Amino acid sequence: MKRILAKSLSRRRLFAGGAASAFAAITGAAKARLPAGSSSDFVYEITKTDEEWRAQLGDDDFAILREGFTEKPRSSPYWLEVKPGMYNCKGCDLPVYDGQWKVLLDKGWVFFFHAVPDSVLFGIDGKVPEYGAMAPGTAIAEVHCRRCGSHLGHHLKVSGEVVHCINGASLNFIEQSA
Repeated sequence: MKRILAKSLSRRRLFAGGAASAFAAITGAAKARLPAGSSSDFVYEITKTDEEWRAQLGDDDFAILREGFTEKPRSSPYWLEVKPGMYNCKGCDLPVYDGQWKVLLDKGWVFFFHAVPDSVLFGIDGKVPEYGAMAPGTAIAEVHCRRCGSHLGHHLKVSGEVVHCINGASLNFIEQSA
């Protein structure tokens, strides 16, 4: 079931308001802007040098998937996609989101209620300048691919729903054949 929540809420307003306070308790040594997965000793199945990732992804997608940046709202064709299908990690092609769990929110990014089981990991992302004013020490839950460590987006509460807010640039959509 797809739902559209039409009330406009930018990521800046989202994080400056309720979501920022929800994550304000998470503090400490969170490190923003490190390449995805580099803040722990976890070993990913797929590892590449920055040069290899950049050659595969290009500069813009490298910034999102490997450096944790956020795409501009409404810049991905996937944010309003309603066809059935699977969304795979652009870094390694692992299926990470099923279209049946997608929720349409009028925010400009891709939202899902759930990920494919065992496809994503959560980390702690530090203060994100793109989200505007955040309380000192605030950190948010980052979502990344469990196979290659690519940054996909964040896990947060939007309009009363806890969702995965995902960069369309971090995904490849495979339409379900009829």
